[in-house]
Amino acid sequence: MLRVLSTHLFLDQRLHPGLLELADRSGAQAVEIFAARQHFDYTSREHIAELAAWFRSNSLQPFSMHAPLFPDREMGRAGAPAVNILHPEKSRRIDAVDEIKRALEAAEQIPFRNLVLHLGVRDDGWSQRSIEFAINALEHLGAFARPLGVRLLVENLTSEPTTPTHLLIILEMGHLPDVGVCLDLGHAHITVGVAEAIATLGSHIASVHVHDNHGLKDEHLWPGDGNIDWPAAVKALKALSVPPPTVLEINHTPGNDPATIPARIQQSFALFE
Repeated sequence: MLRVLSTHLFLDQRLHPGLLELADRSGAQAVEIFAARQHFDYTSREHIAELAAWFRSNSLQPFSMHAPLFPDREMGRAGAPAVNILHPEKSRRIDAVDEIKRALEAAEQIPFRNLVLHLGVRDDGWSQRSIEFAINALEHLGAFARPLGVRLLVENLTSEPTTPTHLLIILEMGHLPDVGVCLDLGHAHITVGVAEAIATLGSHIASVHVHDNHGLKDEHLWPGDGNIDWPAAVKALKALSVPPPTVLEINHTPGNDPATIPARIQQSFALFE
């Protein structure tokens, strides 16, 4: 199981080679770059070139990119609307797809292989219209991503359209066999349960977001700091025909003492050995 560290852990900092070197030293084999402009400015040719040069000279892989959630540097706190490809207004859906395409263009220099996508936001409902919006966006983004060598992965969230069962309906109705699933264990724990999510999604799982919580809210804690049954989760993932890469996606908080981060990363990856 490929060991991947999401740069979400450093979301309050500009992503620079020093942070990638920390990931490498901590036992990660690859990273998932979180596309937030204050962290990784996918609109800056200079920032992209800086990271691309580092990856060319080092063994750490750029496994995936998490698509942007907001188009600004404040994560929506200043009033910018969320990147929502299921929004009822067509203009907002077009804007969302365009923002994701801007992030995808970084693959021309940073050869990440997967793009993790959120289908909508927390309050979106499940309807025929949401299915159509999701399929249209995935078709459009897939056509843009394919020549760049990037595969789309849809993530289970805590919303109705992104339950494991509904994700499969979208992929099947849209005839989208090339689109995989990023199984988020923390989101599954809050909703249908980790065991059910793994059983439902099965071979569609192309990567796994690893973080913990107490079953009530999306805390993005280190594994073991919540109440997910990690031995059972690991056993179920290893029983899949192709055990998926594990992407450690921890929340960036002031409580994360920089001196302890490498050890916590190593401990978390050790759960999957």
